[in-house]
Amino acid sequence: MSENVEFIDHQEEQKEIRKGSFRDFIDGNILVRDFVIRQFGFFLFLTFLALLYIANRYHAERVVRDTSELKKEIRELRSESISVGAELMYKSSQSEVLEMIKDKNLGLEESKTPPFKIIVHKK
Repeated sequence: MSENVEFIDHQEEQKEIRKGSFRDFIDGNILVRDFVIRQFGFFLFLTFLALLYIANRYHAERVVRDTSELKKEIRELRSESISVGAELMYKSSQSEVLEMIKDKNLGLEESKTPPFKIIVHKK
């Protein structure tokens, strides 16, 4: 009969462990149970992984935001480069150069004779 009593006591202990788990969670008593204490390292590992996941997410969002800003800046600089290049082509044309020379009264004139090649013979 003592075996039955031990068996009943063992069942009552298991019921006591399971009983009041929500209350123990609210009170904080669940943190001092053997199971939680044995698994403390694992809980720390899970916490570390959660923090790592959150940090990775913020980093990825920042990289995407920076990339979109850089793409926008590249588009603006490319359009500015095209407009500056077109303006330079216009201002470097022969007629525009002659007009700028006349406007600034530099006293330069366009050459009427075509250029020729000078050949030097070495002896």
